[in-house]
Amino acid sequence: PAKQDLMNTLAPPSAAHPLGTDHLGRDMLARLAYGARLSLSLAGFCVAAAMLGGGLLGLLAAAFPGVVDRAVAILTAAILALPGLLLILLLSALAPGQAWALALGIALTSGVEILRFTRATARTVLTSPSVEASRMLGFGTAYILRTHVWPALHRPLATLAAFGIATAIVALATLGFIGAGFRPPTPEWGAMTAELMPYWREAPWLILQPALLIAVTVLGLHLLAGEADR
Repeated sequence: PAKQDLMNTLAPPSAAHPLGTDHLGRDMLARLAYGARLSLSLAGFCVAAAMLGGGLLGLLAAAFPGVVDRAVAILTAAILALPGLLLILLLSALAPGQAWALALGIALTSGVEILRFTRATARTVLTSPSVEASRMLGFGTAYILRTHVWPALHRPLATLAAFGIATAIVALATLGFIGAGFRPPTPEWGAMTAELMPYWREAPWLILQPALLIAVTVLGLHLLAGEADR
């Protein structure tokens, strides 16, 4: 994706370059494919971390409604005190262009929503008559979580995961576009869109490619979220 051919810049689609070349003669198909791997893998990692951390904290808060629940509530309020994008910008400012800073910011903002949903749902299930009956019959915590709590959580969490990945991809593209995320020459979709903006008159098909990929990917994830919720 970084290989340059300065004698073949802003080339239209051809057999050698199916999607054309950018202003430095780099193959757009290779850069878009690398950007897809980067965006999807980082967004998936962020949502997986948010699911693990937020889900566990939500279960702990629901299971221990005293000090643990209050501590989790304070942590949630502290994170929600800042808008999600602003929190990501603050963390990315500490380490410009570093993947871990972007991942931490996105995971925190996604994890709060998962935490709140998990805590509310698990608390409702754990106070239900069926769980009380299971406890009276001597069933342990593992059985209650597997039989009562998990069936109420897994479908909504799958939906939240699909929406979370779509939101993370949009956040990464937004940060890349304004120069606060991955920076050139890293082939990230948002950064590529900003990098190609000056050439929209000479080669409008180039700037449309990363923008359309972002739109199609987010739309596909939203449709997947709808299927997961059925």
